[in-house]
Amino acid sequence: MIKSGKNIPNQNPEDLIRLNKFIASTGACSRREADKLIEAGKVKVNGRVITDLGTKVKPDAKVQVNNKLAEGEKKVYYLLNKPKDVITTTDDPEGRKTVTDLLGSSVRQRIYPVGRLDRNTTGILVLTNDGDLADKLTHPKYGVVKIYEIKLNKALSESAYTEMRSGIELEDGSFKMDKLSFIDPHDKTMLGVEIHSGRTRIIRRSFEHLGYVVVKLDRVSFAGLTKKNLPRGRYRKLAPKEVAWLKMKGKK
Repeated sequence: MIKSGKNIPNQNPEDLIRLNKFIASTGACSRREADKLIEAGKVKVNGRVITDLGTKVKPDAKVQVNNKLAEGEKKVYYLLNKPKDVITTTDDPEGRKTVTDLLGSSVRQRIYPVGRLDRNTTGILVLTNDGDLADKLTHPKYGVVKIYEIKLNKALSESAYTEMRSGIELEDGSFKMDKLSFIDPHDKTMLGVEIHSGRTRIIRRSFEHLGYVVVKLDRVSFAGLTKKNLPRGRYRKLAPKEVAWLKMKGKK
């Protein structure tokens, strides 16, 4: 087992690629997930277990993840309009329907969702086997914008609206929405929210903090992509220009 020594022996450093990036490029998982697998001893390079996160390998190295060869495959990108009661994961031990179940056997590549929408949240979700792009789109430093439409259990008061706009203090730190507005000026239960945070259940928790319950939460836009002409529960391939747009979002 290799625990130290950043590079595999007898290789020119200029030809090497970081191991987690190599794994992500094959579509096996994102870079952050690859790091966890490396630390857990689940990754082999040319037959040897590697646990050093800084290890670099040649592009033609034989890399195994969980004893399966991590081979390069064609990158694919899909946009899904997620329905309610569907889990944002590739499989579920409780046997509940997942987002990959909705795509079925029509997608041969092993794809996974970019970020998460909780079970009761609907709307736009990107699925891909491009681990490098997925990692960038979910990393906080890139500030990818997400827009939601929400419905509350009761009208939002003026004081709560002001407090939400100025920022609130939650158990995991302060949070301020980028934008908050009423969809219908005559209905104070319906709002539009724009955020870039990826913190777990951040919108629901924010309103709960002020005594409100989010009864409906729908993501209508992610990194500039929308659900236009995409019915609930349906999916489509992203156009090349949309993929290029996402990759530009992952640069700063």
